[in-house]
Amino acid sequence: MANIVSDKEVPVVSKPSTMKVSSGKGDMMNALVYHGAGKKAWEQTAKPVLLEPTDAVVRILKTTICGTDLHIMKGDLPEVKEGRILGHEGVGIIEEVGSSVSNFKKGDHVIISCVTSCGKCDFCKKGMYSHCEKGGWILGYMINGTQAEYVRIPYADNSLYAIPAGSDEEALVMLSDILPTGFECGVLNGQVKPGDTIAIVGAGPVGMAALLTSQFYTPAEIIVIDQDDNRLKVAKTFGATHIINSASENAVEKIMGLTNGRGVDTAIEAVGVAATFELCEAIIGAGGHIANIGVHGKPVTLHLETLWSRNISITTRLVDTVTTPMLFKTVQSKKIEPKKLITHRFKLDQMIEAYDTFEHAAKEKALKVILEN
Repeated sequence: MANIVSDKEVPVVSKPSTMKVSSGKGDMMNALVYHGAGKKAWEQTAKPVLLEPTDAVVRILKTTICGTDLHIMKGDLPEVKEGRILGHEGVGIIEEVGSSVSNFKKGDHVIISCVTSCGKCDFCKKGMYSHCEKGGWILGYMINGTQAEYVRIPYADNSLYAIPAGSDEEALVMLSDILPTGFECGVLNGQVKPGDTIAIVGAGPVGMAALLTSQFYTPAEIIVIDQDDNRLKVAKTFGATHIINSASENAVEKIMGLTNGRGVDTAIEAVGVAATFELCEAIIGAGGHIANIGVHGKPVTLHLETLWSRNISITTRLVDTVTTPMLFKTVQSKKIEPKKLITHRFKLDQMIEAYDTFEHAAKEKALKVILEN
């Protein structure tokens, strides 16, 4: 996580700023506000203003809800304080830029990255933007986020991406988080290679993103495991070679049967609960990789008694978004079509209804929901 010590909207640079900003008095907007575990409201709150010369204020055009937001609502991330505006994905129009912003100007059409990068600290120089000493994943977590009419973006030059004219906004929202997350945390960390057999445990949006981007490396078999038949059917249309409903089938037995008892080369955990991580431990083959994507709010048992001798690698990661420019090109060229993940569309002021739909994904047959301002 980012090295953030305050839960308030404060400047994120180390030196005091001399920048003059408007008081914002009388400037209000509507936003999704977190009021503690299980409590949220679409309500009026102060519109953001520039706090640092490196900031931009963006008017949200489209945003979405992430599985991480649901983890926050469950109380899995207790560091998120009451009063926080949630959300870390979206596209919009720049409303105002600080004096030090050089890559963007008012009126520019942009993608908002879920990760804020100063571009100068040791972690940023290593490409580990998720651990930026002055940023990282802070939107909708440590500072106010994108499920609102406006959002303040620190270090705008490094944390926004320009959208060319005529681009499909709905597809590009997926570049804020789920596509780079599925690719970096799942596919790259899992070292997927041509001819591999891989298993993706969890067919939610991020699991689907891993499914789409794993095909860059032409694995021989892609097994998708979930308890939602609708999501499994969608996974099949997106390139899964086998689907398993772990609620009605013994997933371990089925996978061992498919692999002649060897297990899979890569197991990607895309849920964030103990049972799915332990399933990955049970199905991984010798020399394999377990790549964790899920946000875990509770302990998981590490079965070293069975894994210690099997040359297994286990990786964890926050998305760094270093692959966003490459993924942007693949989306623009329609080599992958993440827009197909969208199942429901709402207006921004229908945020509570959208959350209800996403929280009951199986019942509503929901994958990704889009909210438009």
